Amino acid sequence: MSTSKIKAAVQEMVLPYLSSNGFELVDIEYVKEGSNYFLRIFVDKEGGIDIDDCGRISEFISEQLDKNDPVTDVYFLEVSSPGAERPLRNEEEVRKAIGKHVYITTYEPISGAKEFEGLLLSFDGENAVVRTAKKEYTIPYAKVAGARLAIVF
Repeated sequence: MSTSKIKAAVQEMVLPYLSSNGFELVDIEYVKEGSNYFLRIFVDKEGGIDIDDCGRISEFISEQLDKNDPVTDVYFLEVSSPGAERPLRNEEEVRKAIGKHVYITTYEPISGAKEFEGLLLSFDGENAVVRTAKKEYTIPYAKVAGARLAIVF
């Protein structure tokens, strides 16, 4: 089965459980690293998840995979948080990050820069406004190459 079909099958299997228990499915990865395959499921919730949450989710997913596993290879299952610097993969995730510290890269320079780290002040679906240590930038979303939350030191 292709990677995209595996991810879709796993998503269909786990999404109702996660949603009904207050969790957000952030991403699913099925990758080969060296000679090993990994099925990684990244989950979050308001306020963050802890090791106990990951354990409960992992147990549920393991049970579901035992019943109907779309993966034919031998693999390792990992359930974890997307991390403090989680990627912002779509407009909804960018919108949720308003008021948080972000790191954004662009395909082409905006006001002479291609990297912006600072407070995300607003996002209207077309433009993100970021206040860095030096000034405020209005970044067209169509020019965003990548965005993630950023830790402030």
